[in-house]
Amino acid sequence: MSHPHPELAPPPALPDGGLRVTPLGGLGEIGRNMTVFEYGGRLLIVDCGVLFPEEEQPGIDLILPDFSSVRDRLDDIEGIVLTHGHEDHIGGVPFLLREKPDIPLIGSKLTLALIEAKLQEHRIRPYTLEVAEGHRERIGPFDCEFVAVNHSIPDALAVAIRTPAGMVVHTGDFKMDQLPLDGRLTDLHAFARLSEEGIDLLLSDSTNAEVPGFVPPERDISNVLRQVFGSASKRIIVASFASHVHRIQQILDAAHEYGRRVAFVGRSMVRNMGIARDLGYLKVPPGLVVDVKTLDDLPDDEIVLVCTGSQGEPMAALSRMANRDHQIRIVEGDTVILASSLIPGNENAVYRVINGLTRWGANVVHKGNAKVHVSGHASAGELLYFYNICRPKNLMPVHGEWRHLRANAELGALTGVPHDRIVIAEDGVVVDLVEGKAKISGKVQAGYVYVDGLSVGDVGEPALKDRKILGDEGIISVFVVMDASTGKITAGPHVQARGSGIEDSAFSDVLPKVTEVLERSAQDGVVEPHQMQQLIRRTLGKWVSDTYRRRPMILPVVVEV
Repeated sequence: MSHPHPELAPPPALPDGGLRVTPLGGLGEIGRNMTVFEYGGRLLIVDCGVLFPEEEQPGIDLILPDFSSVRDRLDDIEGIVLTHGHEDHIGGVPFLLREKPDIPLIGSKLTLALIEAKLQEHRIRPYTLEVAEGHRERIGPFDCEFVAVNHSIPDALAVAIRTPAGMVVHTGDFKMDQLPLDGRLTDLHAFARLSEEGIDLLLSDSTNAEVPGFVPPERDISNVLRQVFGSASKRIIVASFASHVHRIQQILDAAHEYGRRVAFVGRSMVRNMGIARDLGYLKVPPGLVVDVKTLDDLPDDEIVLVCTGSQGEPMAALSRMANRDHQIRIVEGDTVILASSLIPGNENAVYRVINGLTRWGANVVHKGNAKVHVSGHASAGELLYFYNICRPKNLMPVHGEWRHLRANAELGALTGVPHDRIVIAEDGVVVDLVEGKAKISGKVQAGYVYVDGLSVGDVGEPALKDRKILGDEGIISVFVVMDASTGKITAGPHVQARGSGIEDSAFSDVLPKVTEVLERSAQDGVVEPHQMQQLIRRTLGKWVSDTYRRRPMILPVVVEV
């Protein structure tokens, strides 16, 4: 198995007749999925998603793929194929289209409807091409065939990309539910037909490669929901992804059966469910869905609220309810259902929300104590089955953390893919398919690009490090006034500490030492303000470390008069 090396050089020019595959996100992480295919000087992008921040990235709203490797080649992009409508596959599209708004978007009806609604908020009107399973479209030098796959959102597609270098199949996110709610199966017949033609490189979803067996059918959740609805005496509040149409459909069906009304809470939830209903993907009985403003007129045992926040996102509706920062107040006897999995990295945030809800008296039903979620990603048994159908000549696991990628690679090897034709890459690692063999040829820049409010890419790792220090250790500011000609201290040092746990009065022990260091520096002729600030920072920092074993941010200010 070939794998990346941190010292990889930039890739050489792509050999004539070769196909280049560059993942810019989604490898070594769950989210930010984006892959660039290059043939004959032209580019095709598959997905452009976002990653949601973790606790060690304070203040960050979203994390984007790094577009720097394609920024100078925007005119070479033939289009962006979107496999499905989840945020980790479409959330980055508005930011890429800001740089070139006329890049065509190719996807299924629901996927395009979701991204068009998102782009409307960014005031971008995209060029779109609607496709469906069985369609075959020529996109520049890329001959793309679209294949139905089952996932946790309707209308998901895999894509087979034919070029003279060979055929590449990108599965997108998929599983093989044999009893899907919408009757739309993963089209194994189509994959078998592609296998007969010859799949030269398979990029396969790795998320559940460590999980043995098969994913249970989505419809298994219905009975559990009925039990919860049947035993709930007050309001029911359900948290789900804003795009999980199948899950919301089951919630609606249970509410209808038990005589409850449903209100959607949160802009993204209202928007997405409205789109799904208008396009016929969500079946809503007349009178079932009501505006959240009308809930005051209904008794508690006739109310179901469907909101976002199943991952503990701090600004989502459920987190704000848990923190008593939302118009909907959790009361004793409410039932809260977290109808989703835990995305790796979100565990602490989710359990914090569960604890907050429980504190106010809610009965919280989640994956840990009830079967209220099944995954949207194929488990090991399904992947083995899939590889035996596809029989790829080369395999490249995608969409997953390192442990998922390696587990998926092992599954491929078990089904007969030669070890030297299995490529375990990471974001930015360039893989070339030349003369039928896939191998790593170099690496391009593919770091995190942070979105903070209206700022995109302006916040980097140093700023995040500073934020973390401020959050963990606090800040100490030191103010000194200095005679510009002599270097003599005319006022100060004055100290203020915030969040450090150190009283301002405690600094009386060290301030004489700071003054002494500054006066000695002035006698030596060192009176430049920046150098004086460094002396203050070193002196005060050493004292705080020695005395309190803490490392707050020290912010010295030297004013010349």
